[in-house]
Amino acid sequence: MVAKKEAPLLVAEEYYQISQEMLDSFPKYRLPLPVFRYCDNVAQLQLFIAREQRMTNEQVEEVHALAKEGDLFVSREDYPIYSKHIIKQLDLILSDRNLKESEIAYICVEALNTRLKEYIEQPVKIVADKLYADTLVLTEYLIADPYRIKSFLNRLNREHSLASHSVNTMIIGLWLLFQTKKGEKAVERKELDRYALSFLMHDVGMSKVPSFILQKTMPLKPEERDKINQHALVGAKMVQKLDLGWDELVQAAFEHHERMDGSGYPRKLKGDQISKVGRLCAIADSFCAMLTKRPYAEGKDALTAGQEIAGDPRYDPRYSSIIRNALITKEIALKEPEAAA
Repeated sequence: MVAKKEAPLLVAEEYYQISQEMLDSFPKYRLPLPVFRYCDNVAQLQLFIAREQRMTNEQVEEVHALAKEGDLFVSREDYPIYSKHIIKQLDLILSDRNLKESEIAYICVEALNTRLKEYIEQPVKIVADKLYADTLVLTEYLIADPYRIKSFLNRLNREHSLASHSVNTMIIGLWLLFQTKKGEKAVERKELDRYALSFLMHDVGMSKVPSFILQKTMPLKPEERDKINQHALVGAKMVQKLDLGWDELVQAAFEHHERMDGSGYPRKLKGDQISKVGRLCAIADSFCAMLTKRPYAEGKDALTAGQEIAGDPRYDPRYSSIIRNALITKEIALKEPEAAA
């Protein structure tokens, strides 16, 4: 439920209006951040409960009454604390009208990073279900307005890890998916759900590759290269165990290293033998890998990476050119990593 009363404009710029759902995510008797109440008689906010102050039962009731009336606020300066609670209950982004699009993008990225790390550490269905649930929150948010995906483009993480790379790939992959539907029927919710989770979990097989191989700066030995190449098959088997019953999840894991000319792996598929999700995932996966610094290569700027992908015939030109053209025309402008001091 969203608070009934609209926050005054000046107040809304500096404070979040706390909804009942958000308040319920906090500990009952000790709030993790100071809360303020709006006083009509002076038309300003006043501190009501200090951070970690032990509340009485009467104060707990009053806090909830104030939230219900739309008179309870927290400072935007406490956003780091506020966002940590939403990350744990991502569906709150769908009811909190005070969050900016950039803030929601940050919260979603952090939540999905957290959930994916949990799955990588414990790859079982019950953990994957939590990841899927948060993915559905994201897709519900995006399906209402596909242009919101642009807020996520500036949230690409330039520090490489399996989880951050996977979230990056999902962001670029979903942006590409929306672009492929321009002038056609809009992306359907079911399709968006499937592609989002497929992009997000495409590389989970890499979690089974020994870390010493992934950290090597020298050329890999044939047996080490074989272990890398096996990750697509390993990942496909991992996602099959989730028993979600749709092809895209397995296709993205199995096909994101296939190439249009048949030079990829593991099955050396060619052209339209590769599914749409596999072709999109191949582009998003490679593009995102090129942006980040890895043990064997420096990260590239977005335009250079986009031009290299578009100029490589191993990728589907119907899709690879979309990134390059959008970067050239500045339809999208990806935030570049800060230069080292």
